[in-house]
Amino acid sequence: MTGPGPGYDGVEQTQQQLLLAAALEVADADGLSDLSLRQLADRLGTSHRMLIYHFGSKQGLLAAVVGEVERRQREVVAEYHRDADISPIDLARRLWKQVADPAMWPQERLFFELYAQALRQRDHTGDFLNQVLEPWFELLTEIHRASGQPLAAARTQARLGVAVVRGLLLDLLATGDRRAVDRAMALFLDWYGEHLERGR
Repeated sequence: MTGPGPGYDGVEQTQQQLLLAAALEVADADGLSDLSLRQLADRLGTSHRMLIYHFGSKQGLLAAVVGEVERRQREVVAEYHRDADISPIDLARRLWKQVADPAMWPQERLFFELYAQALRQRDHTGDFLNQVLEPWFELLTEIHRASGQPLAAARTQARLGVAVVRGLLLDLLATGDRRAVDRAMALFLDWYGEHLERGR
């Protein structure tokens, strides 16, 4: 029996990427959690068997969607960082404006749903926690290092930044009180800016 021909892996990867892109569009429009695997397949113009083939399960597809959203957000932050004139605080303000946008709330609800499942060590979540933590720590550590912070301090500041943004996002999703949560973020960033200046 012969194996797949040349280019097979690339074709499979492209099909998976197309399905993932379509799933992101559905997530933006209507959310994904309440749809069954067959309903998801219908919305994506494929079969439930193909979704299982590419993602393992509905939960595997949801994890892939969250991972892609996180990857795109990191790309945006990295692009901000390429602007030599932007400080870590200004970058944080831009990021908060992006993630606090109500258009992002369906994806963020899905993120926290999967986060909770990963904390309970559900099989389908795999390496989810590491994938949504470590890449952010690395990127934000690099940004703080570029602003003159020592490595150990930069790593701690990166972890603090991730924790505060996600904690306030959870508050925002729970209460819907954008004004109050924005004030809390502004207060944190004022304190954080002063802290960074003292640490130089």
